[in-house]
Parts: sequence; C-alpha cells; structure tokens
Amino acid sequence: MTQIAQQLAQVRARIAEAEQRFGRPAGSVTLIAATKTCSVSAIRAAIACGQRAFGENYLQEALPKIKELESENLEWHFIGPIQSNKTRDIAAHFDWVHSVDRLKIAQRLNQQRPPELPPLNICLQVNISGEDSKSGTTPEALTEIAKAVAEMPRLSLRGLMTLPPLNSDFEAQRQPFRALHQLWQELRQGGLKLDTLSIGMSDDLEAAIAEGATLVRVGAAIFGRRPQKGA
Repeated sequence: MTQIAQQLAQVRARIAEAEQRFGRPAGSVTLIAATKTCSVSAIRAAIACGQRAFGENYLQEALPKIKELESENLEWHFIGPIQSNKTRDIAAHFDWVHSVDRLKIAQRLNQQRPPELPPLNICLQVNISGEDSKSGTTPEALTEIAKAVAEMPRLSLRGLMTLPPLNSDFEAQRQPFRALHQLWQELRQGGLKLDTLSIGMSDDLEAAIAEGATLVRVGAAIFGRRPQKGA
C-alpha cells in the first residue's frame, strides 16, 4: 500500500469515527481530497483507492489536471479564491464551487455556465470570524446574497463554506462551525433548500463533523504537508 493510500485510509477512518462519536449517520460526510500542488500521479494514487471528489484552489494548476484525468469521470470542486477573469473556465470545468463570496461572482458563473451542463453546485463562503485576511461574505449580508443566488437558473445553491482561524483547541475549533451551522439553519427555515456544509480540513475535521459538516476538504493529511514558502 502506498503512503497516500495509507493516509487516505486513516482520514476515512477519522471521518467514520467522528460520525459515530457525534451521532452522525454513517456515510453522511463526504471527503473532498484537496489536491493543490499535487501531481497527477498523486491524484491517481487516490483514485486507485476509490476517491472520486477532488478540490483545487488555483485554476491554472487545475485545468491541466482536469484534462489529463478526463476519462476518470471525477467530481471537481473549486475551493480557492475566485477572480472575476477566472469565472468562465471555472463555470465550464467544475462541478462544485465552494468559494463564492460576492454576488458579482455568482452572476458571472450563472451567465457563463455552459447550457449543456447541469447547474453548477454552489456554496457561499462566509467570513464567520471577520478576519481581514479571509474572503467571504459577512453574516449580515448572507441572506440577501443567498436569496439572489437561489434564483439563478444555471446555479444550484447547496450550502455554506467557511475557513475559520487556526486553533488547536477542540472546543474553540467547534465555535465558528457552530455559528455557520446556525446561519445555515436560519436560511433553511427561511425557505432555502440547503443540504451542504463545507467545513473542516486536516486539523479540524472532527470539530466540523461535530457541528454538521457534510463535506470536509482534506489535503495535507492525505498528500503530506506542502513546503512552507522560503523553506
């Protein structure tokens, strides 16, 4: 068994254990393998273990991978910041976009989604902690944006995503996820048919599952830590 296969199995075991520990149905949390900076061969190693959903942060890096792996019939998730000049290719080549943080981006994705493809699955990114360094709509603006996106015919609004501050304390990790879950519930109570919470990564996926994650985005725990800049 390759190292990637071993680490992927460990992550799947962590997810299953957290589902059981926090009273979630078995299989209710889907793993997105985050492949930023990963080679096609590394992705193929994960595919060989049955992994089908992959997340990419950078469009220029993602497009060659998507093309090379086209015959594998994978599910591609765009999980990075979105520039306006990148929306056409994102709309054409991805199945999901987790990082829609403003109405302009949603409008462009809706206009540019090819008509022969099904509606593009969308998560709205919320800056739940109010950090200047993080993208995302504010909680206060979320309802207005969500209602507008829900009306766009080439998009399917599925849920919410956030990137919380790094924290090693389990209870502290849970707090921003709990706050996002509350916003998600409020939108559902307001009539929006949401089914997705894209929360949790390598270091906090258990806290995310405790607070209702349906998608977790895991890279380092599967493929290894990326080198630090300047290292």
